[in-house]
Amino acid sequence: MRIVSGKWRSKRITAPKNLPTRPTTDFAKESLFNVLNNRFDFEEIRVLDLFSGTGNISYEFASRGTVDLTAVDQNRNCARFITATSDALDAGIHVVQADAMQYVRRASTSFDLIFADPPYDWEHHESLVKSILDIGLLSKGGEAVIEHNNQTDLSNLPGFFAHRKYGHVNFSFFSRPQDVAAED
Repeated sequence: MRIVSGKWRSKRITAPKNLPTRPTTDFAKESLFNVLNNRFDFEEIRVLDLFSGTGNISYEFASRGTVDLTAVDQNRNCARFITATSDALDAGIHVVQADAMQYVRRASTSFDLIFADPPYDWEHHESLVKSILDIGLLSKGGEAVIEHNNQTDLSNLPGFFAHRKYGHVNFSFFSRPQDVAAED
């Protein structure tokens, strides 16, 4: 995997082959960050990366200046790899080894941007989105981005406001329903 932009632009990071992950493609990641770059000042936001896997998305945020960044993955080897890579880069990523849904339900702070990349065969997207919104995990003006496959349609869930497709990678965007209502 490659960091697309920022202070570590073009840096290649090689994850162990035995990690149970499917990193977001460089093309999809670059396209996603082009969208997010128009909405957020990365140096000023608090980011939560759920189902972090190799840490691909977390490194991209850190490279672009995000300093308040939490990466959550339940796999011990993934969490160790993210920690080691973050330390090597001096990225300051706070790594939590935990089940993403349990982390969301127990979180006591809000985030400006939440990115989640669950396994493509995962069937709990609705529960994840509702938990993020119901618990108040998104700060005012915050957004959640869920990566998913072509067969998953999240457009009927509360807070949905946009969908982007890049090859086989899909991103659905959510905000707090009260933020959408305030814009009307």
